[in-house]
Amino acid sequence: MNDQERILQYIDEHVEEMVADTMELCRINSEKGEAEEGMPYGKGPCEALHKAAEICGRYGFTVTNYDNHVITADLNDQERHLDILAHMDVVAAGEGWTVTKPYEPIVKDGKIFGRGSSDDKGPAMAALYAMRAVKELQIPLKKNCRLILGSDEECGSSDIAYYYQKEPEAAMTFSPDAEFPLVNVEKGQFRAELRKEFTEQGSGAVLLELEGGTTTNIVPGKAWAVVRGISQADLEAACTRVGAETGVSFEIEKEEDTGFAIQETYRIMAEGKGAHASTPQEGRNAALAALKLVSELPLSQCEQKEALEKLAELFPYGDHYGEALGIRLSDEISSDTTVSLNILKVDQGSLYAKFDSRSCVSADMENTVLPAKAKMEAAGFEVETAFNPPHVVDGDSDFVKTLLSCYEKVTGEPGRTTFMGGGTYVHDLKRGVAFGAVGEFTDTHMHGPDEFMIIEELKTAAKIFALSIADLCS
Repeated sequence: MNDQERILQYIDEHVEEMVADTMELCRINSEKGEAEEGMPYGKGPCEALHKAAEICGRYGFTVTNYDNHVITADLNDQERHLDILAHMDVVAAGEGWTVTKPYEPIVKDGKIFGRGSSDDKGPAMAALYAMRAVKELQIPLKKNCRLILGSDEECGSSDIAYYYQKEPEAAMTFSPDAEFPLVNVEKGQFRAELRKEFTEQGSGAVLLELEGGTTTNIVPGKAWAVVRGISQADLEAACTRVGAETGVSFEIEKEEDTGFAIQETYRIMAEGKGAHASTPQEGRNAALAALKLVSELPLSQCEQKEALEKLAELFPYGDHYGEALGIRLSDEISSDTTVSLNILKVDQGSLYAKFDSRSCVSADMENTVLPAKAKMEAAGFEVETAFNPPHVVDGDSDFVKTLLSCYEKVTGEPGRTTFMGGGTYVHDLKRGVAFGAVGEFTDTHMHGPDEFMIIEELKTAAKIFALSIADLCS
């Protein structure tokens, strides 16, 4: 039996252990919390890091803790050559879980259900078991592979920035935080915050509150507004019309005991469909639907009313590609720039909004950030912007070719490079790509309710990673 056959057999024989370790991590609520002494991202991420360190140590790996930002596990003590970056933090649990509770993982129908199972605790364990296979089978290596597990990937990746202040980038790096075959292009990320204060108060028909979205990189599936001085019949007509145009459903509730006996107050609940900000076209943005609704209501003319109308012009419902902002771009390498306004809060004194745009490779400051900022400022908003340029790694490099070769050996499918709108830990690394661990066409409900990881895909990923380690570090 050759080394490849031994590796594949080893993974087959250790699947149950890999599943058990994944579930052990998924029981920990590692959503980002308030920083505490020695816990830069709160208790949950710190607990998950410590549990991961315990698991790595259990299998004989040398573990180093970088001040509870990141832990590492080294395969051997030779020259560092390959880094594998994964993360232990997770997005908020959210609502709508039906198979199990978010942090009570179960195995059902060949899948691990639980928050973090596919993003990124399961893939992290696939990488660990790949290293374990190579180690315990004593596959001869000349260089080291290091597993790096972080705890702030979902909220800015300051953890990995902290790590790279202390350690150099390896010759080669991949992150199992995407899909197979291999992602060598990550779109840029353009984010902006818009603010406006109101000194003039409307009278008569007014918007009291509007709120939708809590997370910048998630299309909000729910939003709500409170209006006063609009008849229920007019509201129902507007909700029916906007609901038909957007696919977002609206419910109207009369607010009781508001203190306004003459003018009735109504709460409007909007329910759409959440999605990742990199694919806003797959969701139904409840915040934008609510904005469209209130901006078209016969509210009293005032500063707030004017701001709502101008914001709706900049971010019209269904404009997923930045046409209204004047930044629509597309290229053959990474397809279209996308835009999604995902946080919106309005009251009678102020407006706050934040959008997330995933920019194609041809996007830059001149054709994206500056024209969008100019339009928003011309509409009367105070604007703060941040731009992270696109990331591209040569698809013809020996590194990429080796990874794709290992993918082909295990799956029998042709390997190829592709792009993604989401960002991973490797976005700022010169020689970093995203590689697995989810199947190309599998929707694991990542960032949504009932997140899962298919066990067969977890096993396949571990095999691919193990062959990659053996080839790249030999």
